[in-house]
Amino acid sequence: MTALARHLPRLGVPWVPIGRWPTPLSALALGGPSAAPVWIKHEGDAHPRYGGNKIRTLEAWFGHAKARGARRIWAIGAYGSNHVIATLLHAPLGLEAAAIVFPQPASPWAIENCAAIAASGAPVVRLHSVVEVPFAAWWIARRDRDAVVMPPGGATPVGTFGAVAAVFELADQLAAQTAPPPRRIVLAVGSTCTTAGLVAGLHLARAIGLWRWPLPIVHGVRVTPWPVTSRWRTADLARRTLARVARLGGPRVSPGLAELAHGLVLDGRELGPGYGRSTPTSIAAAQQFAALAGPRLDGVYSAKAAAALLRLQRAGEGPLLFWATKSTATLAPPEPAALNRAPAAIRRWLRGEADLSQT
Repeated sequence: MTALARHLPRLGVPWVPIGRWPTPLSALALGGPSAAPVWIKHEGDAHPRYGGNKIRTLEAWFGHAKARGARRIWAIGAYGSNHVIATLLHAPLGLEAAAIVFPQPASPWAIENCAAIAASGAPVVRLHSVVEVPFAAWWIARRDRDAVVMPPGGATPVGTFGAVAAVFELADQLAAQTAPPPRRIVLAVGSTCTTAGLVAGLHLARAIGLWRWPLPIVHGVRVTPWPVTSRWRTADLARRTLARVARLGGPRVSPGLAELAHGLVLDGRELGPGYGRSTPTSIAAAQQFAALAGPRLDGVYSAKAAAALLRLQRAGEGPLLFWATKSTATLAPPEPAALNRAPAAIRRWLRGEADLSQT
């Protein structure tokens, strides 16, 4: 049972349990004894096969799909999408998983995920570019009437409920004095699903008296560009999440859009040359975390957030809470024969034969 279900038992949210909750909360000695304290929320430990923040998103989406009587659920993402591979690996019995994917720059983390996607045997629709996503999603939704098509990252008021539950879980951990209440929560923001869910969850938890401390700033570190990671767009997703809470029988909490945006930072300083491309600061952050046996980072998402975390710590911010979103478990390379079912363009990309300089 999630912390959300324990504290709001009358909230009628369809749910499919997947993760191991609560995920651990621990300190990491970054920057020496005089530096501001840093705490880690280990979302990567959510599942031993493949964890990460998308496990929470999918518990709500799988529940939604099953409640609608869907036969199939489609995930959309880049070739190396954490959301896509998590969907394919964790779809429950009776719900077939499928994927719509588009190219991205190659990296060790993207290749690890893409190889597993290609070898999964799930139906995969390969697009030439991200700009084709709305048209492909519309076409598949019309063709597969008994399917649910998630947007990239599952970023709707359905998927955000996973991060809302995470805030309730965190509040329980803080109440048990596992860590001090943070002044700032730092995480990578791509689709905005987790970020918006955290913002909504903090306001909801405060409204029912569960969050007893000042609200922290949710500091999203952009790994996708504006307008996908627009501050007002993210705040509006949080607002729509709280509206859905009320419709499903939960408390009516309705802060204005300006109030939701007030506690939200969208930090673009670590984006670098764009989505999926590492930066010198993200590489350095990953090396520093690895030297301290910190959580696993990936250069597409969490290493960029870690770079921002280190910058904030050097500026004297604290206590800081780092939302470590990358799966702790790594995916084993598939047998070559298992890749033969994948689209030819994906096989070429995995072999390093595609020119993705314009993607």
